[in-house]
Amino acid sequence: MRSLYALLCLCLFSPVLFAQASAPTLTLEQAMADPDWIGNAPEEPYLDLDGRYAYYLIKRDGSTLRDLWRADLRNGAARIIEDGERNQIDGADWVLDRSGKRALYTVDGDLWIRSMGKAGRQLTRTAEAERNPQWMADGRAMVLSGQNWLIVDPQSGLSYPAAELAFEKAPDASQPEGLSAEELRLIETLKFEYEQEQAQREQNQARARANPAALAPKVYLGDEHEAVASVLSPNGRWLALLVQPKGRKPGQRDKMPKYVARSGYVEIEDVRTLVGRDEQAAHSLILVDLHDGSHRPVTVDALPQIKRDPLAELRAAARVREAQAKGETLDAEKAQPKVELDQARPLQFQLLAWNHRGDRLVVRAHSNDFKDRWIASVDLDQATLAPIHHLHDPAWINWAFNDAGWMPDGEAIWFLSEHSGYSHLYLQRPGESSARALTEGQWEVQSDSVTPTHDGRWIYFAANRESPFSTEVYRVAASGGPVQRVTELGGQNTFQLSADGRRLLISHAESYLPAQLYVQSANPGTPAKALTDTRTDAYRQFQFQQPEFIWFPSSHGDFQIPAKFYPARGEGKGRGAAVIFVHGAGYTQDVHQGYPYYFREQMFHNLLTEQGVSVIVPDYRASEGYGRDWRTAIYRNMGHPELEDLLDAKAWLVANHGVDPGRVGVYGGSYGGFMTMMALFRAPTDFAAGAALRPVTDWAHYNHFYTGNILNTPQIDPEAYRVSSPIEHAAGLQRPLLIAHGMLDDNVFFKDSVRLVQRLIELRKGEYFELAAYPLERHGFVYSDSWYDEYGRIWRLFGRELGF
Repeated sequence: MRSLYALLCLCLFSPVLFAQASAPTLTLEQAMADPDWIGNAPEEPYLDLDGRYAYYLIKRDGSTLRDLWRADLRNGAARIIEDGERNQIDGADWVLDRSGKRALYTVDGDLWIRSMGKAGRQLTRTAEAERNPQWMADGRAMVLSGQNWLIVDPQSGLSYPAAELAFEKAPDASQPEGLSAEELRLIETLKFEYEQEQAQREQNQARARANPAALAPKVYLGDEHEAVASVLSPNGRWLALLVQPKGRKPGQRDKMPKYVARSGYVEIEDVRTLVGRDEQAAHSLILVDLHDGSHRPVTVDALPQIKRDPLAELRAAARVREAQAKGETLDAEKAQPKVELDQARPLQFQLLAWNHRGDRLVVRAHSNDFKDRWIASVDLDQATLAPIHHLHDPAWINWAFNDAGWMPDGEAIWFLSEHSGYSHLYLQRPGESSARALTEGQWEVQSDSVTPTHDGRWIYFAANRESPFSTEVYRVAASGGPVQRVTELGGQNTFQLSADGRRLLISHAESYLPAQLYVQSANPGTPAKALTDTRTDAYRQFQFQQPEFIWFPSSHGDFQIPAKFYPARGEGKGRGAAVIFVHGAGYTQDVHQGYPYYFREQMFHNLLTEQGVSVIVPDYRASEGYGRDWRTAIYRNMGHPELEDLLDAKAWLVANHGVDPGRVGVYGGSYGGFMTMMALFRAPTDFAAGAALRPVTDWAHYNHFYTGNILNTPQIDPEAYRVSSPIEHAAGLQRPLLIAHGMLDDNVFFKDSVRLVQRLIELRKGEYFELAAYPLERHGFVYSDSWYDEYGRIWRLFGRELGF
């Protein structure tokens, strides 16, 4: 009787123990299965204009197709939106007019308008897909249709192109010359016909300009350029036009064989160029006056340091090397660095934004050498730039944290900058000599999150202010003052502000919770309400191991390194062994409280800890989330600071968790595969084994935008590539290495692994490596069979070499 009573007490008062006892056992096959078994999370969520519903996409099980769902914010009731209902809902790209009472949006590529509380009305039905709807200053709408701006009058329904651009010489651009001029001089009839044609053309142009009902005259822009992008001013007068040289010869594209193809034959796919072989085209900005069809190039000479070459010394050294290779000697002048340039460095414009009146234009430009970023306004009368903010980085300008835009008043400009060493929010008002920081500290305001309210009083944003491991929603008054925390959910959070500024739609994620939707008042201190939980019952039953968020000391400076730690749990043979997982991308963050991109790997780590193996996941130097200096520590030296951090992670495990220094493995994919190779090649006796998945083996074969930022180009900085590429250090391999790579990888080419294998063969390293090739996988694996095969190989490698 006492035994029965004790059993009842255990069941009633120990629900956690009971749940753990009944939880299913995770297997490798389950962990690597199609993630449909977890439950597909909401994608691309947005609020409707009235703030009553949230819309989002859900992937269908066993398919790549998505369904559109709607959830009622009041009670969470959700249902699929049928195809025939799509024209009855607000588009995700809605934009309010100045009154906040009307909105434009697109549905299936057509423009719609809706007044608050009323049904929407379709404004266009075209073959071209409309996008980027905007309000004009007089209440008309403008929208991009294909590559051209379309102006739409909501009242009359009249729509017409804002401009007709022709990248060719104007018919009257040149005066008769040579033999033609002689004929006109000698033959009066020909001269008369020519003069009448000129007069007719001028009359047609004058009538078109004077007649508001007529199409604007065609604008001839010459035959030397081609369009990149354009932005129409809301007053309809100006077109800011980005162009690049026409006929620019791109670098040679690499080839990728497809050995398993539907045709039954080997097929060849053209893929990207290699770093330094196809540098970015230089942009020019042209200001087109649509009132008279005139156009002028905007000069960039006023941008600070635009004529200073930050790579002058490297270029000079390259000139000397090139001359020496030819057996020549450079004269003293050519051998010297030329810091001051005769003309502006090539740049690209990545933002063109008009204020709501259309009388001010702000641009953001980046130098093609990745060292400078400028925010400037355009003087419309002089066609010149007036600098607002200049950011120079001797390493490289971050590709994130450069957002900028207008405040609703059309006077002040907000922007993000790493000027202080961390991404922060700044506001520049007319008449002020410099921008004012609205946030500060050793934390980061997130890109793609800054949202001013419609009345301009507040600016909302997401940031990791409380901890680098968690992102919450905050707000700050546009006039300045303390930053206010709005959400207190923990984990990782992104958001959308409702049209009336009263609600937030939040995507909230935790370590084992794929991003789900919550709704909350936009005021601080209010609770959030869950709208969705799309996890399956099967997934919820598992009792996963929560990571510990730690910092371990560096032996290379007065700083600590952040990491996720999964302590050994089981009493298996793995006790005393450890695995270091190295995240990919370099500049990304894996040590956070949200749902990881590496969710399969996290489950794999659960399997390892059950065997008694400890797992640590460091955010090594180069990672995102910790400021500019952490990001740029690898400049011209990739693979070296990161390896120091991996070795310090190992030392921490040995010192604090009883790990045997001879039983530590390392693995990772992409950048993590690159680092696995650097670890086994450059610290050959420190790791028992490694698995390099889809690894970069030679940075000279990666793409220009990523690699050119960090290592410059192989032509001017070959030493940086030699120091940073695993293929240059392959002779150091002394421990087992698994190389796994998708053969259709169009990001890091399969060729990278093939070239390394040949190098290892020549170095007589055959006893230490094996290559697993996946014929139908690209960079990110898709098929569960491939995932299972790959991680089965990693499991067996570590089991054999680490002893479990």
